[in-house]
Amino acid sequence: MATEFTADQRSLVDELLPRCQFALPGTPVICAVSGGADSVALLILAVGSGLIPTAVHIDHGLRPNSEREADVVANVAQSLGAAFRSERVELADGGDLEARARSARRSVLGPDALTGHTADDQAETLLINLLRGTGVAGLSGMRPGPSKPILNLRRSETMALCDAFGFDPVMDESNLDPRFVRNRIRHELLPLMADIANRDLVPLLNRTALRSRMITDEIDAEAREIDPSSCEELRAAPSEVAAAALRRWLRDGSGHPPSTAEVERVLAVVNLTATATELSGGRRLSRSGGTLRIDDPPLSNGR
Repeated sequence: MATEFTADQRSLVDELLPRCQFALPGTPVICAVSGGADSVALLILAVGSGLIPTAVHIDHGLRPNSEREADVVANVAQSLGAAFRSERVELADGGDLEARARSARRSVLGPDALTGHTADDQAETLLINLLRGTGVAGLSGMRPGPSKPILNLRRSETMALCDAFGFDPVMDESNLDPRFVRNRIRHELLPLMADIANRDLVPLLNRTALRSRMITDEIDAEAREIDPSSCEELRAAPSEVAAAALRRWLRDGSGHPPSTAEVERVLAVVNLTATATELSGGRRLSRSGGTLRIDDPPLSNGR
């Protein structure tokens, strides 16, 4: 049974919920809960909004005593009256660890799981994309919605919520590891930028993401009117609109969008400076009579 919220706890939850985007009360949901403040706050707010959450803890097996973190999440879930389960994925330390861990989590949680990303995470994501040389789409950051319902909250607010409920969040030491770009942005770049600007830049960066998302949505709406296999229509469209139409069409089997370099190679085919190009996943794009065609990779001899 769920523990009844105290008046102060209920007041704080009710203060935060209008800035969240949860599904309708009574909806069963999966909440990714690592035991950190953001994900614990996500679970509190999911319960407080009337959802029926299952807290899922994923053990990557990368840190000693990781089973203690699962126990923390189990205790939090029990005290809130939420269901709980623990999953383990096997990951070896090494290159591209963040991306591999993220992919492993998605495979276990499913695409509709709720995550505890906050406005601070959004600001970091925008800067990561900027450092990678992104366009307007990357500056849009993460899209708010039912799968990222607390994206408008600050990290300080999730900590305050945990404190109000008497929960002691897990401190993930990997969040201090300077090997990861996000950690250097969080602990070095953002504080330096705030010091130079003499202001908290997270709200500013989130407003930039919102404005960029509005522009991206307008471009995507125009792109949906284009036949991405038609060289004539692609050449007639503004470059950003043509690129958006191609990004949607060229997604690989796992749903990943093409790289900027891949889109540029396809545009070279569209503009007659190349006749064909290789795509991700072993596919090949070619042009014939003003029409683009994507060929799947040839079957291996073993099949």
